[in-house]
Amino acid sequence: MKKVNILWTILNLIFLVVFNVLFFVLGGTEHNTSVWTSYGFIHFAYLMLLLTPLLVRDGKSRAMFSYSINSISTVYFMLQFVTGVIFILVAPESNKAALSVQLCLAGLFCALLVGHLIANEHTAAAEEKRQPQIAYIKNASAKLRFLLENISDKETKKIVERVYDALYSSPVKSHPDLIQIENRIIQSINELEREVASGRKNDIKSIAESLLLYIHERNNLIRQFN
Repeated sequence: MKKVNILWTILNLIFLVVFNVLFFVLGGTEHNTSVWTSYGFIHFAYLMLLLTPLLVRDGKSRAMFSYSINSISTVYFMLQFVTGVIFILVAPESNKAALSVQLCLAGLFCALLVGHLIANEHTAAAEEKRQPQIAYIKNASAKLRFLLENISDKETKKIVERVYDALYSSPVKSHPDLIQIENRIIQSINELEREVASGRKNDIKSIAESLLLYIHERNNLIRQFN
């Protein structure tokens, strides 16, 4: 792993070494302010190109986050490099144009980068929020599926299947105001497990019917909240 890190470091340094050798060998060390300004902005752009991958948010959509952020830094570096080289070659006496143009490019880059970082944070937060919501449906459905696999009586199995189908097809999206009814559904499933184990059909039917009402009520409330 250390060897890979060393190789990546060498690869990242190639541009800096080549650029600086050409800059000082071909141009010397005596330059006006506009040239040094361009020199600095080119290095800043390359530094951001190297650093932006570290800003990628972990999450299910990390690949998408990485692509969007890296694309911004890559485009900025290319534009800044071309612009900087032009100003270095022209070497205007006044620094106003060089500073203004390259500062605008840097400002636009920072604005786009921060905007994408904020958007990525919102997306990642929504994904994290969605996980427990999906878990609720998965866990409840898994319990009912386990029950179905252990029920031999056809009539009882048919009743539980209706509950399973209703829950499995329910929206995974939730809402804070639904916690009470979702807890009631989980509690009723636990009661259903006990009744199935005891084999009391009337109680199984009663709990299953209550469960269907709770599930339909939850699903109707979701449509109102969203």
